[in-house]
Amino acid sequence: MLLSEFKSHLDNLQEITFTKTDGSTIAKHFHITEVGQVSKRFIDCGGTVRSEDVISMQLWNSVDIWHRLEPSKLKTIIELSESKLGIGNHVVEIEYQGETIGKYHVGFSNGQFNLIPTQTACLATEGCVLPAVEKVIENIQACCTPGGGCC
Repeated sequence: MLLSEFKSHLDNLQEITFTKTDGSTIAKHFHITEVGQVSKRFIDCGGTVRSEDVISMQLWNSVDIWHRLEPSKLKTIIELSESKLGIGNHVVEIEYQGETIGKYHVGFSNGQFNLIPTQTACLATEGCVLPAVEKVIENIQACCTPGGGCC
């Protein structure tokens, strides 16, 4: 979800709810501790130089159980970030503390923001030296049959 879409959803909400991947919701007393643009410049395993820009928001729960972030207040924080930091209209990424800090994309349905797990992937698939997943599975299946010699 782009930042402009995120802000547009805030305009139509009475309260902000974030749903985790297991279907449970993040406690209503969460804080947004930071909003910023993260720029990453890197090289993939195929030697291609790439860049990525995301809007990062960090969700945090405190002992302050009476805190409630109103949609209009979050929109004001975002607009201040746009003004002061010059952030662009990029994909929103949420950081949230689980066993470790997780990074999530954001979806929206039924009046709630949904945390969508991010995944790693090979970005250089056309030049990658790793065999295709299907070929690996085929080799494993061929090896692990009776008489296949794997055991």
